[in-house]
Amino acid sequence: MTLHIETRSSESPWVASVWTSRSEDVSVMTSVASETWGLVFWQQGGAHYAAVTGPESRTSVAPVPLSSEFVGVQFAVGTSLRMVPTTALVDSGIELPDTATKSFRLDGRRWETPGADDAEALVSRLVNDGVIVQDPVVAAALSGRSSRISDRTVERRFRAATGLTRGAIEQIRRVRAAAELLIAGVRVSSVVESLGYYDEPHLARALRRYVGRTASHLRSSAPDAIALPRSTNNVVDDLHHSVVIGG
Repeated sequence: MTLHIETRSSESPWVASVWTSRSEDVSVMTSVASETWGLVFWQQGGAHYAAVTGPESRTSVAPVPLSSEFVGVQFAVGTSLRMVPTTALVDSGIELPDTATKSFRLDGRRWETPGADDAEALVSRLVNDGVIVQDPVVAAALSGRSSRISDRTVERRFRAATGLTRGAIEQIRRVRAAAELLIAGVRVSSVVESLGYYDEPHLARALRRYVGRTASHLRSSAPDAIALPRSTNNVVDDLHHSVVIGG
C-alpha cells in the first residue's frame, strides 16, 4: 500500500506548508507526530468534507478514506483558531459541518474551499477576519527576539498557543527532519551527527515514539502508508534553520 504526499513550503508567515494527496488502495496509515495544526479538505464519492486537525504529540494509526483526494494546509507554530484553543486539538480534530462542493463553514461563516495553489489566499482572508490569530509573545520567542517577560510566562503562553511545550516542538521538528533524510537514503550515522542525536539508539527511540518506523524501514524502498513526503525538499540545506539542535 502506498500513500503519496506532495508538500510545498509557503512564503506566508502564517503557513508552514501546503500538501496534496490521493488515496487509492490505502485504508489506514501511520500518522507521524506534528507540531502544527491544520485544515484539510477532501472529496470521496462525490461528497466533500473539511476538518481541523490538531498537533500530534506522538505517532498513531489513522484511518484513510478510500479513493479520496486531499488538500491540506499546515499552519505555522504559534498560530491558532479563534473558535477553539489549540490545547483542545492536540491528538484530536474537528470535522466541520455543512461542507458543500465549493465551500465550507468555519467560525460561523462560509468560505471558499481552496486548491493547493490558492491556499494562502484563504489563509489571508481568515487572518483578516480574525479567525486565525497569533500570540505576539510566542512569535517573539520563535524568532529569537528578546523579551522582558519571564521564561515561565513565555512557556505558559507557548503551551496555550501551540498545545505543546517548546521542548516537544523541537523534538518533533528534529525527528521529522531525520525521517525525511532517512527516506532519502541518508546514512543513519550521518543523520545522528547532523541532527545532534547522542547516538543511534537515541535516534531509534525518537523514531519509535514520534514516527512509528525504524531507521532501516525508512531507508528501504518498500511502499508504505505513512504521512511523510517522499522527498526531502532541500531539508539538508535548510536543516539548521528549521530545527533547533540539541539533546
